[in-house]
Amino acid sequence: MSSQLAIPSRKDSVSAEEWQLRVDLAAAYRLIALHGWDDLIFTHLSARIPGDEHHFLINPYGMMFEEITTSSLVRVDQEGNKLNPDDFDINPAGFNIHSAIHDVREDALCVMHTHTIAGVAVSAQQEGLQALSQQSLFPLASLAYHDYEGVALREDEKARLQKDLGNASFMILRNHGLLTVGSSIADAFLGMFILQRACEIQVSALAGNRPLTPIPAGIVDSIKQQAAQVTRGMGGALAWPGLLRKLDRIDPSFRQ
Repeated sequence: MSSQLAIPSRKDSVSAEEWQLRVDLAAAYRLIALHGWDDLIFTHLSARIPGDEHHFLINPYGMMFEEITTSSLVRVDQEGNKLNPDDFDINPAGFNIHSAIHDVREDALCVMHTHTIAGVAVSAQQEGLQALSQQSLFPLASLAYHDYEGVALREDEKARLQKDLGNASFMILRNHGLLTVGSSIADAFLGMFILQRACEIQVSALAGNRPLTPIPAGIVDSIKQQAAQVTRGMGGALAWPGLLRKLDRIDPSFRQ
């Protein structure tokens, strides 16, 4: 990370719980960049800070995902107001989506949104995500769609976004991108990894211009029960420590 940003450490000014949340969220930003899912300074990952204040952490507008650090994350309230006036500004369009979801989903500690090529491509296909791979089945077990309404700045779109998401963990924003929610940053990231991979497989399979073999409907119908069995004890919590170690080997500056 460039020393020109010169962001002071927040470690001594926040609780240990918030610091760990910041570490995990900064790591998620770095992982998104590492996998090539970032979009310059656009798209967002947010996390709700435990407590009655309903405060959130989100990325500073103008920083690349590969530059995000634990101390650079911005703490905001439900209206998107910065709690620290010295922090960077945030993207109002991005927070509009995230605040809408955090407002109605108490279980959604983390919300992730991306504009990947494969994700946007599948979001533009009329059939949406198809049951073409094992990876696709997990999102299909809890998948919602939201129609495109333009850049997400309108306050009245929030209610429709909330209704469309419902209790789902995965959402495809038509003509826009992908979104996942999780009870932890690790789970939201694992969900995005699986959804993104399913979209990449679908785009590649359709590009082959050969007849495809869809997964039988009976398997798709039973996937909710199967997904619960397969992922029990094998979800984000197990994958996350290894991902943090990987980041530490590449560039541990995200912890600053």
